Amino acid sequence: MDLVALLTRNTEGEIMVVVMAPGATPADVEVVVQRVTAVGGQAFVSRGLSRTIVGLVGDVADFEALNLGSLSGVLQVIRVSAPYKLVSREHHRDRSVIRVGGVPIGPGTLTVIAGPCAVESPEQTLAAARMARSAGASMLRGGAFKPRTSPYSYQGLGEAGLRILADVRAETGLAVVTEVIDPGSVDMVASYADMLQIGARNMQNFALLQAVGSAGRPVLLKRGFSATIEEWLSAAEYIAQRGNLDIVLCERGIRTFETATRNTLDISAVPVAQRLSHLPVIVDPSHSGGRRDLVAPLSRAAIAAGADGLLIDVHPQPKTALCDGDQALHDADIAELAGIVAGMSPVMGRTLALSSGERGQVPATV
Repeated sequence: MDLVALLTRNTEGEIMVVVMAPGATPADVEVVVQRVTAVGGQAFVSRGLSRTIVGLVGDVADFEALNLGSLSGVLQVIRVSAPYKLVSREHHRDRSVIRVGGVPIGPGTLTVIAGPCAVESPEQTLAAARMARSAGASMLRGGAFKPRTSPYSYQGLGEAGLRILADVRAETGLAVVTEVIDPGSVDMVASYADMLQIGARNMQNFALLQAVGSAGRPVLLKRGFSATIEEWLSAAEYIAQRGNLDIVLCERGIRTFETATRNTLDISAVPVAQRLSHLPVIVDPSHSGGRRDLVAPLSRAAIAAGADGLLIDVHPQPKTALCDGDQALHDADIAELAGIVAGMSPVMGRTLALSSGERGQVPATV
């Protein structure tokens, strides 16, 4: 049995999980396994690219007596009863800060991720990146692969779009967040991106979730159109099972009976998800409302509710955008958003996150 099978078998019961530190050696892991088996327990090791997790089966009282937390290479030992074991607050009571290209996402900061919904050309993407930075963004979002409801809609430039994003990152210093849509392309997308996005349509594409969990990149996980919060966190668990706990949740609105907006922003999901999970939670006001005039008020609501960041669509020429031009910010809208994030961040006890370029660091390169 591996750790995945262990967690699956114990979805309703309590288990003990040993999280190894990023620098833990194979010898450190072996000491944990030996200590556990010596008292009649079983240890199941899952080695991810960023960390190793050991699941324990047996008498929890016996394991607690071993004082495993004092062993070399052990970061944390947790008893977990939630159905989503690794992403729950039981597993990690303090809220996590995830770093992407040096940019923090989590408590204490407000992180703005902005850019075009779809990469169309080098000129358009660079112009959008500069607009994003002026709006207070420290990271660049842009879609090279676009899963669309209609097969006749713009599907993206593919790897050519990824190369454009990498070039713009080198020019601006903004870390790149981009969507991956199938397991077969995860490694290729990860070779260009700083963070992998799972879109709403793929939130329960379990093979894809497992693949990005093994890719060694932070993951932005959007909530599905009709997903409950428990389903959303369970989807994150698929990623965490592969040893990757660098996950950011994104509330992007859910489908309801209301037709006045593109989706209904579930603002209550922000504090609820933060209470249940240690993962950062950001909000996408662009896809929630689907209209440019709603982005600013929804951004205010998200920040006031305690969101750790915003995901914003911007475009230099929204009227000619190949994807979601009606919700993309431009000109005066950018200045308004910049004022909102700069003014509300200190009120909420947060610092606006800066990009690597703004901190004087050398931008990441592919």
